[in-house]
Amino acid sequence: MVQKYQSPVRVYKHPFELIMAAYERRFPTCPLIPMFVDSDTVSEFKSEDGAIHVIERRCKLDIDAPRLLKKIAGVDYVYFVQKNSLNYRERTLHIEAHNETFSNRVIINEHCCYTVHPENEDWTCFEQSASLDIKSFFGFESTVEKIAMKQYTSNIKKGKEIIEYYLRQLEEEGVTFVPRWTPPSIAPSSETSASCKKQAAASAVVPDAALKEGLSSEAPGHPSGVPEPAAGTPDDKLDADYIKRYLGDLTPLQESCLIRLRQWLQETHKGKIPKDEHILRFLRARDFNIDKAREVMCQSLTWRKQHQVDYILDTWNPPQVLQDYYAGGWHHHDKDGRPLYVLRLGQMDTKGLVRALGEEALLRYVLSINEEGLRRCEENTKVFGRPISSWTCLVDLEGLNMRHLWRPGVKALLRIIEVVEANYPETLGRLLILRAPRVFPVLWTLVSPFIDDNTRRKFLIYAGNDYQGPGGLLDYIDREVIPDFLGGECMCEVPEGGLVPKSLYRTAEELENEDLKLWTETIYQSASVFKGAPHEILIQIVDASSVITWDFDVCKGDIVFNIYHSKRSPQPPKKDSLGAHSITSPGGNNVQLIDRAWQLGRDYSMVESPLICKEGESVQGSHVTRWPGFYILQWKFHSMPACAATSLPRVDDVLASLQVSSHKCKVMYYTEVIGSEDFRGSMSSLESSHSGFSQLSAATTSSSQSHSSSMISRTVMRPR
Repeated sequence: MVQKYQSPVRVYKHPFELIMAAYERRFPTCPLIPMFVDSDTVSEFKSEDGAIHVIERRCKLDIDAPRLLKKIAGVDYVYFVQKNSLNYRERTLHIEAHNETFSNRVIINEHCCYTVHPENEDWTCFEQSASLDIKSFFGFESTVEKIAMKQYTSNIKKGKEIIEYYLRQLEEEGVTFVPRWTPPSIAPSSETSASCKKQAAASAVVPDAALKEGLSSEAPGHPSGVPEPAAGTPDDKLDADYIKRYLGDLTPLQESCLIRLRQWLQETHKGKIPKDEHILRFLRARDFNIDKAREVMCQSLTWRKQHQVDYILDTWNPPQVLQDYYAGGWHHHDKDGRPLYVLRLGQMDTKGLVRALGEEALLRYVLSINEEGLRRCEENTKVFGRPISSWTCLVDLEGLNMRHLWRPGVKALLRIIEVVEANYPETLGRLLILRAPRVFPVLWTLVSPFIDDNTRRKFLIYAGNDYQGPGGLLDYIDREVIPDFLGGECMCEVPEGGLVPKSLYRTAEELENEDLKLWTETIYQSASVFKGAPHEILIQIVDASSVITWDFDVCKGDIVFNIYHSKRSPQPPKKDSLGAHSITSPGGNNVQLIDRAWQLGRDYSMVESPLICKEGESVQGSHVTRWPGFYILQWKFHSMPACAATSLPRVDDVLASLQVSSHKCKVMYYTEVIGSEDFRGSMSSLESSHSGFSQLSAATTSSSQSHSSSMISRTVMRPR
């Protein structure tokens, strides 16, 4: 498997020319990188005007590998070829490197670039990407991969430190300014300031020597043909300082996983990209395995949209029974700044709540608590000036007894745990269980198998009054915020719970209907799309210039979306197993309307160009109808061209293991027809167009204006 690395944007608050002078001091050797033994110039090119400087070096590295491995390989040193392309006019430096040693067994490619900060021309940005592909290495492939990644990440950490070291060295020598390149025909203007003259004179000592060696930036039209990447901006790329401030200290490889998964989401999940903190939670929950994190995150995104979790805090008011008898609530924060949630489970009548409200209402309430927790984490990150991505839960079990083990109540609890674990990973920082009674091991035996191992390690359980001793509550919560019912002095506004009056109980039929109303009904419908059996829906238009709007997610596979018009109504699908539509039976929710005897251009016409939609994409759009009649929206299986089987997408390392192996796709869709008098060139009336990610997304969706000729638009959201 190819190992890949992508760095965040590193910002130096120094001009590009000064950074180049510092960078050049790394050659021919660098004492701060002991493995970098030596380097020799292989070739060098300078343009006549001095704007372009390309230099190629052969670098000698002493890899920290076991002696046995070096003996088997028959080498003491490893050689790399590094080409630096510097463009003074554009103020860019590109560095390309590849291994010369064992190039038939191991393929290593690296690309780095220095560019001017897009918002401040006196700052410099740095980015780095690399790939490692070990074909074979005497049976030691795994060992070599570990050594290579360890060495590489170690050098990455030193990158900024080395530049800053040479910047200080330049400053000690009096070099604090390096003039920009100017065309030879334009004489440099005289300095009027004495201090500027002094800086320019001092800089003349270092830059000339530095620039003779060459740095790296790809010149336009250079033979290597490497395209110049766009400069990183806060809107589309992550800054290293931002990661440290808002997300925490990550290893270089963890940063790379975050950036790559975030990039994949930007490319495919347009319209609903979660915040960086939440992407990081999914990665942590899967030990930074991008494939696994990507899969569970996509499932969670679809789940959120299908059940409108995005708007739960704004649109759902908890029933009064919950407000009165659910013994839980937010209470200040712990010593680490995490929001603190207090749950007096022992005082809560779980049976009464389930009988009065049903399982779905309890689940929805817990989800609203989690959404509120995410919001509070963001607020505390700003207040405390450090990353806070999880909360602490304090559970008081005083009063817990066998009535809490009522079977339907335990069933509801297990379902809640399952949903929360799948959609809010790594949001629980610590769980303090206090005053655990003798019956607790029974409950723990029932519940613990459904809790992730990483989550279970965050549990701290205290029996009786053990929480008051050493290693107890005071180690995690300040004395002044310990609730009064636990012996503290802080009044806690969490409801005391108590028995739910039986007069509030609902019948099984009432609860079933309420459950459907609250949760299981959704504005979205799901459909399967098979090879040779598209899914189609019929929309009848009476008034011309009406607007058909749609919003759909491609949950599995790739599909082609089409819109057709017909003057006559298609016949409803046949239900008999021998009919023309019998192929739809495996899906159960697949409908075909266009008769196989119909001919395109005679019986029906295409009113939109086909739109190919990839797995994971969220598509919103609209069509202004020109004629009355019958419109058919069709989702059709997309067959990849034969040549595509050998080519992988840009994020091949993420998608390779997730290619659709069956001839089945799945879509989740919602459609609405808007009268022409109500249409104002937007999709504001389409409920599902607001596909932001609740508290997880700061951006909002946007739709392009529809013209008389229809338009299909993928919703675009600007990441932070």
